[in-house]
Amino acid sequence: MVAGFATAIAVGTVLLMLPPARNGPESAPLLEAAFTSTSAVCVTGLIVVDTPEYWSTFGELVILGLIQVGGFGIMTMASLLVLLVSRRMGLRSRLTAAAETKTLGIGDVRTVLLGVAKVSVTVELVVAAILTARLATGYDEPLGRAVYLGVFHAVSAFNNAGFSLYSDSLMRFVGDPWVCLPICAAIVIGGIGFPVMLELRRQLRQPRRWSLHTKITIWMTVLLLVGGTVFVAASEWNNPGTLRPLDVPGRLLAAFFHSVNTRTAGFNTLDIAELTEGTWLGSDVLMFIGGGSAGTAGGIKVTTFALLFFVIYAEVRGEPTVHVFDRRVGARVQRQALSVALLAVAAVVIPALFILEATDFALDAVLFETVSAFATVGLSTGITADLPTGAQAAMIVLMFIGRLGPITFASALALRQRGRLYELPEARPIIG
Repeated sequence: MVAGFATAIAVGTVLLMLPPARNGPESAPLLEAAFTSTSAVCVTGLIVVDTPEYWSTFGELVILGLIQVGGFGIMTMASLLVLLVSRRMGLRSRLTAAAETKTLGIGDVRTVLLGVAKVSVTVELVVAAILTARLATGYDEPLGRAVYLGVFHAVSAFNNAGFSLYSDSLMRFVGDPWVCLPICAAIVIGGIGFPVMLELRRQLRQPRRWSLHTKITIWMTVLLLVGGTVFVAASEWNNPGTLRPLDVPGRLLAAFFHSVNTRTAGFNTLDIAELTEGTWLGSDVLMFIGGGSAGTAGGIKVTTFALLFFVIYAEVRGEPTVHVFDRRVGARVQRQALSVALLAVAAVVIPALFILEATDFALDAVLFETVSAFATVGLSTGITADLPTGAQAAMIVLMFIGRLGPITFASALALRQRGRLYELPEARPIIG
């Protein structure tokens, strides 16, 4: 999986360095091409150059192809890793997993490949059609140009990439629900993960029969979307640089759009640099959590965050085991969630320290940028393009780790099983 994504990034870098990929007489330098290719394959959306101004139509199509390859690859690879983990389990664990997931059968590789392809194409075509119609009728775009813009932004939205063919991202559409809401729908669908999509298709009207994974993903997604909207609206309501110039419906739409896009999509209708420091911090939290597993979203994933919450809840109540939606969660899964979360914190903090030492930017802006890169979000305060070469190289590595790290590490932990022939005497160090 890691080798496959690295190869795609290398191929994309070479293509973007070709003279026809850039507007102007010279080809793109290595760093700009590598950064853009990594951001596209890892469906992040951070940029160091203005996409519509710097890249030619050929370059934009290369970026679009890299986004599609990255999104399709991450959904299929992550789903296939679920099958691999299930296959390596013992018989009892395999039967339990089959009863709990109800989505991916053991060895059901063909279902994964065809299912991801069908869902991707269907959602992208529907959203592209809506955007095309709106751009052609509401903004007087020629039909060919409207189709191109609609397809590009639909693919970018479903794959949670955040690349836009407008220099201001989508700020010009801040009050237009016919543009914002279809993009939000594509982002959420792509971000909940293929196993959840498949289960909802089969049992949409039977929520009581949903697996634990689907219940956690759906409820946490709704909670974070609503909570994020309320938080952004309250924090920015009277900010003259963001929500204040809008009417009430426009403010609510902009707050909701920002809440959705902090779930690792990366489009923005508000000027990120004008947000308050409190909104930056809240956005950091939402970006770090991310979306669903085996989807196009990044972050530590909502299931990891929810599980850690229930671990704390059980400990506070003094309960010996952790229960979520009438199911007991094993200690091993709890340790995996804790490991992923703590290593993710380290993955954000270490590059942030490096960038702080190498630049004069403030901590809040640097932290926002590093969290955005790790969580493959793509929202930016505007400092990414101004980072020195070493810092931009660190961001490339961080995007790659953030895209593949949580998936491969969690899978490796699940596959690694060691038996102990004896146990040592129990001890209890002082905590707190």
